[in-house]
Amino acid sequence: MLTVWCVVALLALLPPSQSANPGVKVRLTQKGLEYGRQIGVATLQSKLMSIKLPDMSGEEKVSPIGKVKYSITGMQITSLGLPTTAVGLVPETGVSLSIENAFISIHGNWKVRYMFIKDSGSFDLAVSGLTITSLITLQSDETGRPTVSNANCVARVGSVNIKLHGGASWLYNLFDSFIDQALREALENQICPRVADAVSEMNPRLKTLNVLAQVDKYAEIEYSMVATPVITKEFINFDLKGEFYNIGKHQEPPFAATPFSLLAQNTSMLYFGLSSFTVNSAGFVYNNAGILSLYITDDMIPPKSPLRLNTKTFGAFIPEIAKRFPNLMMKLLVKTSSPPNITFERDNMTLRATGTVTAYAIQTNGTLAPLFILILDASVSAQAGITGVKLAGTVALNKIGLTVGTSYVGPFQVKSLENILLLVLKVAVIPQVNVRLQQGFPLPTLGKMNLVNAQLQVQKDYMLIGTDVHFEP
Repeated sequence: MLTVWCVVALLALLPPSQSANPGVKVRLTQKGLEYGRQIGVATLQSKLMSIKLPDMSGEEKVSPIGKVKYSITGMQITSLGLPTTAVGLVPETGVSLSIENAFISIHGNWKVRYMFIKDSGSFDLAVSGLTITSLITLQSDETGRPTVSNANCVARVGSVNIKLHGGASWLYNLFDSFIDQALREALENQICPRVADAVSEMNPRLKTLNVLAQVDKYAEIEYSMVATPVITKEFINFDLKGEFYNIGKHQEPPFAATPFSLLAQNTSMLYFGLSSFTVNSAGFVYNNAGILSLYITDDMIPPKSPLRLNTKTFGAFIPEIAKRFPNLMMKLLVKTSSPPNITFERDNMTLRATGTVTAYAIQTNGTLAPLFILILDASVSAQAGITGVKLAGTVALNKIGLTVGTSYVGPFQVKSLENILLLVLKVAVIPQVNVRLQQGFPLPTLGKMNLVNAQLQVQKDYMLIGTDVHFEP
């Protein structure tokens, strides 16, 4: 039940406030609810064990004795079992909890007084056939964070059997006729408040939801809801914004999320569908932050490479460079001119990046003399994987296209530079990009949630992550 409530919280990340298409979709399956049921039984059992039954006293007429004054004190639950529990989805409402055939053992003390006789002893009470039904509903607090509450809880005691230690057999009439019903009512009145307490205790945990998750010092990703969750008998689908923003500056990109639907899946507990919009919004953010640029120097080229980043190497293809700037080292500035764009096709992710490559000669006084500016169009294949609770990735360069933007060393054939630039990008730029991509970005999670046996598939327009989950205590 603990995890069921955790998952219920995921359904209410924030109250729906937008009608835009989601960047991220999440599906909770019946298998996920079953996991919650398994680990939640102990939590609820602990709460019910804390039930405190009040002392009882009174005076009743008991045949054949007559009027009897009695008191029942010190009642304590000695054992409690919840052998049959179930959770289910209530379409368009929430999560139901049902418990059947529960049993409780209670030990207490009794005293009676009739005429001039006093008697006392102890008793053991066995409650069986206990049933509990409850509906867990969702709300939002003043900060827009989710809260859960217990609604429509009903508890019913099946049968009550008493075993007296000490005293005469007529005392059973006293218990059966008068005390039995009082004990039932006292017990039933205590159960639902304990269930409600257990639910309420989840609310501090819900504040751990990473509705706005920081990725690094440049970006954060928002996982607020954009539509009301769709709850069916088999699963729950809910839509999250799934959009990257510059930290402290929430600027919308010049493109919008397009609709997509998750494939029918139910073998894992939880599914995440991340659209190309989410990934492309990251490119927009990092491009705005001005960090999609990199200076490349000769020390970044493998020592064994015959091609060096100097005017001698480039002068072999552009003689004017060697003539004007003989025997100088060079520096390249590679930067994007627009945000990179990724597309998802089945089993394939392709990223296209456009930018510029500016070449400089490093003069003896340390100043940079511009040589040329090339327009770069690169096609990159990408792979993604799960690291902890983050989505990480790597890229590999497929091909590049180069055109001359500006030349400060006269006309030249750009085709002759493609192999050099291809090598430079592969050995210097791509590794730097992969270091950053391997840091990953956080998926929507709650508390100490771990992903287990996560599997990733690339579908048309989105990535699908199927995973089981495990919550640490």
